[in-house]
Amino acid sequence: MLLMTLKPWLAISILFSFFISNVIGAFVGVNIGTDVTNLPPASDVVALLKARQITHVRLFNADAHMLNALANTSIEVIIGVTNEEVLGIGESPSAAAAWVNKNVAAYTPGTNITAIAVGSEVLTAIPNVAPVLVPAMNYLHKALVASRLNSQVKVSTPQSMDVIAKAFPPSTATFNSSWNSTIFQILQFLRNTNSYYMLNAYPYYEYVHSDGIFPIEYALFQPLSAVKQIVDPNTLFHYESMFDALVDATYNSIEALNFSDIPIVVTETGWPWDGGSNEPDATKENAETFNNNLIRRVSNDTGPPSQPKNPINTFIYEMFNEDKRPGPISERSWGIFSTNGSDVYSISLGSSAGISGNSSTAFCIAKPGADENKLQDGINWACGQGRANCSAIQSGQPCYFPNTWQNHASYAYNDYYQRMRSVGGTCDFDGTATMTTQDPSSKTCKFTGSSNPGGVFPPAAFGPISATSQSSSIRAPVIVYTLAVFFALLIA
Repeated sequence: MLLMTLKPWLAISILFSFFISNVIGAFVGVNIGTDVTNLPPASDVVALLKARQITHVRLFNADAHMLNALANTSIEVIIGVTNEEVLGIGESPSAAAAWVNKNVAAYTPGTNITAIAVGSEVLTAIPNVAPVLVPAMNYLHKALVASRLNSQVKVSTPQSMDVIAKAFPPSTATFNSSWNSTIFQILQFLRNTNSYYMLNAYPYYEYVHSDGIFPIEYALFQPLSAVKQIVDPNTLFHYESMFDALVDATYNSIEALNFSDIPIVVTETGWPWDGGSNEPDATKENAETFNNNLIRRVSNDTGPPSQPKNPINTFIYEMFNEDKRPGPISERSWGIFSTNGSDVYSISLGSSAGISGNSSTAFCIAKPGADENKLQDGINWACGQGRANCSAIQSGQPCYFPNTWQNHASYAYNDYYQRMRSVGGTCDFDGTATMTTQDPSSKTCKFTGSSNPGGVFPPAAFGPISATSQSSSIRAPVIVYTLAVFFALLIA
């Protein structure tokens, strides 16, 4: 065995790296824009990031105040080359080198810069600059190599879903043929430099522009009734959310150009919390639902149906309302925090994710007073597609009485949740379910409980996922066992 021939400290280092890389799950970061009236000082912004334990941020530029304030925080930072800068950098290697020296090398290693985002949706926002986009990426990468920073700092370029001709069904999605040459060069660069594809994916816009084809529950990560299931007719993959479908459409578009080893990071997504009279879906309720469900979805540490082993690292757009932006009201209403640091609406980020309780046992039950039609739909889904064992609530069985929708839904919801939570199961059921630490069992009817260290419930996530995605749920126990064996060998 290889480890037997290594020095103990080296073997331990390899094991630790293996453990960390396989246990740490996908992250949710935030975008920080600066078109903000009364933008807080950079030190206050970073204090808020630390208080909410946000570990990843994306800056749309290379703001010196923010980069200095982020020093020695370990927060991972993507910095942006603005669209106005792309042309000059793409035409001049020396300009690229100067940009890297000024905005990257000057701040590392103190500031944990991990990537450069070259422009923002260049192909669709400033198509006349497209011919120099890949040269700009190459020049920046070569400047990083010269500064010996290329292993730490990746280079990529965020693109919108507009570069994909037709996103549904995901299995047949392809890039718009007019961009094929440039996108092929981008993908070739990403593969050669071991980088990743930056995707800006907004279910809000896809839903609004779909003219009612898709239900809003699909855009908000909410459970879909049997008659509303979204299925790719070619692969028969069930899509529990529009977010997953957009990511899968991008993966399939990449594969259509014969690239299959480039991961996707969602550099922008979110939901506006306010809008004009012609923007009825831009509400606080929808924004809160979308972003909290997004966090739960990403924390599953699984990918979309076609790529279940590729977690979807994601950045929420955005930290503060950019109230100086032109356009409709919704354009200025994406912030999750007010500039005084308070939440615009309740959101579970960082250490606040999940639900706190005094007990280590958590149960998923139906909300008192929930609509009976929704409860019935929830029971049908849990006992059917959700694969819950509902035999105990059948007539003559121990949990049949009391014979109410509330009681039967609580049992079905809880059985589904306990079976499936480790691989993405949720406690939501169209808003009719809730978590509790109070045991709903009776003398004759026993509910299975879930035990969580420290009395903190894990983040619930929406929808069951396919059996092919279950590797993430067994990863930690396998690694713990492996570590025990390896350390035993080392000691021996």
